[in-house]
Amino acid sequence: MKWSFKLGRILGIDVYIHFTFLLVLGFLGLAHWMVGRSIESAVTGVTFFLLLFGCVLLHEYGHALMARRYDIKTRDITLLPIGGVARLERMPDNPVHELWVALAGPAVNVVIAVLLFGWLTLTGTWEPLSSLSTTQGNLVERLLAVNVFLVLFNLLPAFPMDGGRVLRSLLALRLEYARATRIAATIGQGMAVLFGFVGLFGNPMLLFIAFFVWIGAAQEAGAAEMKSALAGIPVREAMVTEFSTLSPQATLGDAAQLILAGSQRDFPVVDRGNAVGVLVHEDLFEALGKAGEHASVESVMQREFQTANPGDLLDFALSRLRSERGTPLLVMESGGLRGLLTTDNLGEFLMIRAALAGRRGSPLSSLRVPPVIWTPGRPSKAR
Repeated sequence: MKWSFKLGRILGIDVYIHFTFLLVLGFLGLAHWMVGRSIESAVTGVTFFLLLFGCVLLHEYGHALMARRYDIKTRDITLLPIGGVARLERMPDNPVHELWVALAGPAVNVVIAVLLFGWLTLTGTWEPLSSLSTTQGNLVERLLAVNVFLVLFNLLPAFPMDGGRVLRSLLALRLEYARATRIAATIGQGMAVLFGFVGLFGNPMLLFIAFFVWIGAAQEAGAAEMKSALAGIPVREAMVTEFSTLSPQATLGDAAQLILAGSQRDFPVVDRGNAVGVLVHEDLFEALGKAGEHASVESVMQREFQTANPGDLLDFALSRLRSERGTPLLVMESGGLRGLLTTDNLGEFLMIRAALAGRRGSPLSSLRVPPVIWTPGRPSKAR
């Protein structure tokens, strides 16, 4: 995610923090200082915020480690001022597995709340609830209250909260996956309308939550429709077979000429018949400004890239394509490069199928193809 920097790597998962997190940290420190007019108050406020996001981080690790049990990797975890995001390579196909992955996060907060409750009881340091506020009160008790809130909020049956995935997984035990997602998304958007209505006459924060839930539900429904439309179709039916490649020794000027000469945006880099990287046009444009057109492709290309086999199913390849955020999948067979799979050509493939299905009166005629957002790319000629 842009504007994020790496905090470290824990249990094999990269943890990032968004720069706005630091702004909020400073704001809360100032808010606590204004209430208590002391450095101690400011330090207490910053400490509370850091402990809170420690709980959020543990919540995301709950999802990530449960997903790991089902051989699903987590690419990274990013901490934002509004919470955390664990970027899984894909969601489990088995509804029971998805249920456990979704519940694992809130379960971590339940454990934390129980431990804090036990500490407060053993030490006899409970304070009246009326004394608690955002900036005042027993720090441990405030942390307990926040963890209880995280459990309740995340279990609301609305995407993109965990409760939406719990609801979808339970429905998918009896219904087809896409239909289960549509029902869960509709319920979520109904809740968003309710939040928005209440927010108009009360807490404005509910308006933000309503927007967040509405968009999340719509995106989840669109993703499920796409997955359903791609089910059972091999990669070879949608991959690009006419494309250009570059050698590592080619220059960025060569790559720029290929972009101008055609519609291809990202380019496999091939050395002696072996794919060794991918030149993404976003990296190309940035490097042109810094190093100029005579810099080599090898110095800019991405050396780590995802691959697929022509026989792989498109719905499985789609999860890998999404995880790369626009970088194409290289379709390999018997050690050779056979094609490319990009978000653009996949969207076009779906639109063609929908148009043909509409002519036959198939249910696919109602398919909505989500808009494609490209992440720029790289270029020699393959046949």
